[in-house]
Amino acid sequence: MQTLKDVTNFDYGLEKIFPEADDFLPILGTDYVEYYVGNAKQAAHYYKSAMGFQSLGYAGLETGLKDRTSYVVVQDKIRLVFTTPMPGTGNTEIFDHITKHGDGVKVIALWVEDATKAWEETTSRGAKSYFEPYSQTDDKGEVVRSSIHTYGDTVHIFVERKNYNGVFLPGFVKWESDFNPPSCGLKYIDHMVGNVGWGEMNTWAKFYGDVMGFVNLVTFDDKDISTQYTALMSKVMTNGNGRIKFPINEPAEGLKRSQVEEYCDFYNGAGCQHIAVATNDIVFTVKQMRSRGIEFLHVPGTYYDTVLERVGDIAEDLNILKENGIMVDRDDEGYLLQIFTKPFTDRPTLFFEIIQRKGAQSFGKGNFQALFESIEAEQVKRGTLDK
Repeated sequence: MQTLKDVTNFDYGLEKIFPEADDFLPILGTDYVEYYVGNAKQAAHYYKSAMGFQSLGYAGLETGLKDRTSYVVVQDKIRLVFTTPMPGTGNTEIFDHITKHGDGVKVIALWVEDATKAWEETTSRGAKSYFEPYSQTDDKGEVVRSSIHTYGDTVHIFVERKNYNGVFLPGFVKWESDFNPPSCGLKYIDHMVGNVGWGEMNTWAKFYGDVMGFVNLVTFDDKDISTQYTALMSKVMTNGNGRIKFPINEPAEGLKRSQVEEYCDFYNGAGCQHIAVATNDIVFTVKQMRSRGIEFLHVPGTYYDTVLERVGDIAEDLNILKENGIMVDRDDEGYLLQIFTKPFTDRPTLFFEIIQRKGAQSFGKGNFQALFESIEAEQVKRGTLDK
């Protein structure tokens, strides 16, 4: 069983890869991602079964928590929390979130040195507070947390845990389980994409720049991300050490309903569209996940007819990549391999990207058209492509 020490005490470093970013927080990395879901036990079991996560922590009625139940799963440096509300407690926020959005990401928690300072710095720059800094303690030490609002109903929680050595957070106990499937090789969260409404991309890019000291790493306009029918625009925001990357997508004018419009329609507002998780062996990861029931978007076979002309030499066997539907792209730093799942929920909202970077620091611009055509094919099946 992995512990907090195993999964968080790795060398993030504070070197500034992007010196123009104003790292006044600073952020050490992604601490955890919390979903609000209709059934936390079943969601945790699914992620263990299908993606190779392991049991980590639990909080609920047995631990004295009356208004919710939470299960925590872990795979290498990735921690996911699934939280379900309990009735009769008077706390309707989680119920309301699930009713409005379905199962979805509520919290993107960021690991910081000083959660109080992080809250003071961001709220003084215009962030709306979700909750003020407070301390939680148990026999394993102290955790300080604070939180601000971001796009839609999503929040960032700043987590300071330098004085804590427990399983996850105070109030959580070790989740003992005889069912812990082998890992699928997932290592860490590479980036998380937020979908926002018409004309809101610049607003939220400015938020991350002004409020959190991020810098615009790259911008994609509707000429970069478009097909015959749909388009979107995106700005990728990053902190100074490059450990946190948040692409912000908004719709662009097109003949039919874009994936961002579809997401916002079914999610009832802005939210986290997908989580990109890194692997060191994407072929192994994809084979494992597919064998456990994960469905991936179909990439047209013709994509592979010309891909090597575009990206040049790669170490992988192209036939194996084609067999597994894995796409390739290259930038000035190297190349990357990526694939996208179908939505993880009945609403066509949250999905995952699996990515292996072989030097590249970009986001697969050369794959956008093939990817979007694949998404449009799924929209046709759902009957949601036409406006």
